[in-house]
Amino acid sequence: MGRAASRLQQATAPEAPSERLQKALASAGLGSRREMEEWIAQGRVLVNGETATIGSKVGPGDVVKVSGRRVYLRFEDKRTRILIYHKSEGEIVTRDDPEGRATVFDALPKLRGAKWIAVGRLDYNTDGLMIFTTSGELANNLMHPRFEVEREYAVRVLGELTEEMIAQLLAGVELDDGMAQLQSCFAAGGEGANRWYRVVIKEGRKREVRRLFEHFGLTVSRLTRIRFGPIALPPQLRRGQKMELEDELVARVLEWAEMAPSPRRHTRGVPDKHSRKPRMR
Repeated sequence: MGRAASRLQQATAPEAPSERLQKALASAGLGSRREMEEWIAQGRVLVNGETATIGSKVGPGDVVKVSGRRVYLRFEDKRTRILIYHKSEGEIVTRDDPEGRATVFDALPKLRGAKWIAVGRLDYNTDGLMIFTTSGELANNLMHPRFEVEREYAVRVLGELTEEMIAQLLAGVELDDGMAQLQSCFAAGGEGANRWYRVVIKEGRKREVRRLFEHFGLTVSRLTRIRFGPIALPPQLRRGQKMELEDELVARVLEWAEMAPSPRRHTRGVPDKHSRKPRMR
């Protein structure tokens, strides 16, 4: 290609997509926009070798480093996508497992120019609602402790809580890693030695619900997450099934998280044949 043709191609090429640096970093899953602004103000972020400033814009051709390490930003797909999945017991929440065990990511549809980010975790023996999104900022808003997003669980216990125990759980009990408490706890039936309870908690420390019951000498024999923030697990979504939220529901989740809706898109989602729309709170 000659110089004239090259200059003409550069002059007529479409402008590369760009966005504010703090938003791009948040979308990459590094933290909230506010945290990214703090990092930028502290001089931790470099763009093309120069210290960035708040409000700087970046595009696909820019080299961005945070604390000396390069960060690869995604610009190909601006749409926020949300997928819900009914995790089974025996699956782990990781992309790669050295032991070759089944992971929740094995069941997710492949993406181009983006990746699924897990919103929180469920341990190996816990089943229920998992949420995945392509937006790092949304994932951070749903997971960060300061947002106090509710998680609701159905808990089957070998034994029974007394009214005094429930009062203590609501007031808070001391665990090995600090105080923990339930926002609500009520009986939901059961037979024989097993009792079911519905509980709501506003944080996601490791095995926290199980440890709260173990504090009173009660063993949790089944733990199912049935709601995370505004999204509830549809009763018809069986274990191992997944479905993608449609535009209307994505917009409602973004509004709930106080984020601007992403560009609308037409989609039929990826519902399994027995699934229905998730319930919104």
